[in-house]
Amino acid sequence: MTRAAKPKPRAFEEICERIRRQLATGRLKPGDKLPAERELAEQLKVSRAALREALRSLEIAGVIALKKGVKGGAFVQSGDPANMTRVMQDLVHLGAISLGDLTEARLLIQSGVVRLACERATEADIDAIGRNIERTAEMSRLGRGEERRAAIAEFYRLLALATRNEVLKILVDSITDILVRFLRGVPEDIELPGLIAHRRRFFRYLKARDSANATKELERHLKELHDHLASRSRQEMV
Repeated sequence: MTRAAKPKPRAFEEICERIRRQLATGRLKPGDKLPAERELAEQLKVSRAALREALRSLEIAGVIALKKGVKGGAFVQSGDPANMTRVMQDLVHLGAISLGDLTEARLLIQSGVVRLACERATEADIDAIGRNIERTAEMSRLGRGEERRAAIAEFYRLLALATRNEVLKILVDSITDILVRFLRGVPEDIELPGLIAHRRRFFRYLKARDSANATKELERHLKELHDHLASRSRQEMV
């Protein structure tokens, strides 16, 4: 059985790839202005129509910013982690990422985050996490769902900040933003069973730098949350 030939990239896709290679090799850096359209088309030996399509694609991807006016042009962006979040959210909406996928990834990533946070967190980091937990408890008591969800998201971001690892911060932000979307519209008594008790136990382990028990506590909560959300999803399908 012969293997189907790989589709040839379209002209604008080839241009995008060439510009990305220049970024990868350091020939282009954040803040750099690309040559004028006519000059760039001549350099790349492509049509101006294909170049314009490539530049629009790179702008949508957040690689460049197109500015109008006398001082306008195509400028290389400094990189926005929010772009990764948007891509992942689109995949969730399209059904390419399931709740199971999300939970599995969170378990793997958050376990590493907790271990590093136990090693690297400063006293200021730990105090901030403690204040966050009490704010979450207060918003729960007052029934302020949106503020409660914001505090929940902040908890994971504070943990990621404590790792001092930029990649983990980006990953945690992306996955947490998606989780918050899952939680919107879910009744409070279903979405976060025993949350505050979990958080306070976790905090005691974090303060003690007990990464093994802190990890187990967070994993237990994430699995319980997944089971509740999955159960609710099944009930809605009946």
